[in-house]
Amino acid sequence: MSTASAGTTVRVLAGPGEAVDVPALLELVTPLPGLSGHTRYVLDPLDEGGVLFALRSLPADEHDAPIRLFVVSPSAHFPDYAPTIDADDLAWDAVAESTVVLVVVHPGRDDDAPTANLLAPIVVDTRTGSALQVVLDGDWPVRAPVG
Repeated sequence: MSTASAGTTVRVLAGPGEAVDVPALLELVTPLPGLSGHTRYVLDPLDEGGVLFALRSLPADEHDAPIRLFVVSPSAHFPDYAPTIDADDLAWDAVAESTVVLVVVHPGRDDDAPTANLLAPIVVDTRTGSALQVVLDGDWPVRAPVG
């Protein structure tokens, strides 16, 4: 597990040939559905390309078990994915140039490919590490095959 500290950043692929520095410590403005009590996470890179990450919770209560989710930068697997995110939906003064999108991935089982939730990306403020999962308008898949 990563031992990220304040000020530590990780590189995230933001588009073709474009990577941005993102704080390794993320603070979700609102807990992810079903994960109340988990708002602080470490973004832990799992590859050299800034595509695959483990999102590991730092529970506030010592009795809560930490959780781990896998997230990817969608630009590597879904190059046409360009969701419109309303800045009013975010809890901070969002600037497009200072945000990056990650999507939660469900690992495949047996012969099933992993899938990504394109309907509800996690938007991260690259300046502060504030993050929020938003549900998009439109017909984005919840289980888009990755690969």
